[in-house]
Amino acid sequence: MDESSQPKPVAERVDRRLLELLVCPRTKTSLIYDEAAQELISRAAGLAYPIRDGIPVMLEEEARTLSHEELNALGKR
Repeated sequence: MDESSQPKPVAERVDRRLLELLVCPRTKTSLIYDEAAQELISRAAGLAYPIRDGIPVMLEEEARTLSHEELNALGKR
């Protein structure tokens, strides 16, 4: 089986142009794409929105709240 017939990892299936257009639904601020965790991070809201099967789920009730440690680590980026 050659490389072109193997399924692509989820991270590769996320449309980068879409990620550039999305903003946090709560704060309307830009998001940080965490490829490893497959999340879109809103520093301003302190939320991480999941990406499932290459599709960002931009619902506050689906987002997880970031810990103080995670927010502090983002401040260093």
